[in-house]
Amino acid sequence: MTITVRGVQDNEFFTWLDLYVGYGEFYDSPVTDEKALLVWSWISDPENELEAYFAVDEEGTPIGLAHVREFVRPLDGSKGLYLDDLFVSPDARGAGAGSALLEAVREAARERGLSVVRWITAKDNETARRLYDKFAQKTRWVTYDLVP
Repeated sequence: MTITVRGVQDNEFFTWLDLYVGYGEFYDSPVTDEKALLVWSWISDPENELEAYFAVDEEGTPIGLAHVREFVRPLDGSKGLYLDDLFVSPDARGAGAGSALLEAVREAARERGLSVVRWITAKDNETARRLYDKFAQKTRWVTYDLVP
């Protein structure tokens, strides 16, 4: 299967929503209407840093999704690209959509002169981690969440 990656277009809300809901289900984090509309407003606002990409199959059907945004790295004196979300439809897994999205994100960072692409994943997401291990190195950093 030939996979290509392209930006999500303004008229693709429902296509994006199907994949985003699937991502939320995977992580047991339901996507409410309110959450979906908020995230879509970020994606469709050219002033917001969040960008969305689709991996599409030969027929042009979106089968994967990635959300990214730039972030500053003060100690490094550079900027990076943060991969917030990466999801491939379960029936399309193993066809190369995840790899295509990671390559596209890497290329976007390279074109912008960014120093790194960074992301996190669940410790027990072994399938994704096998893919990620082919592309990147695990860091020595531990992630914390401080609830305000």
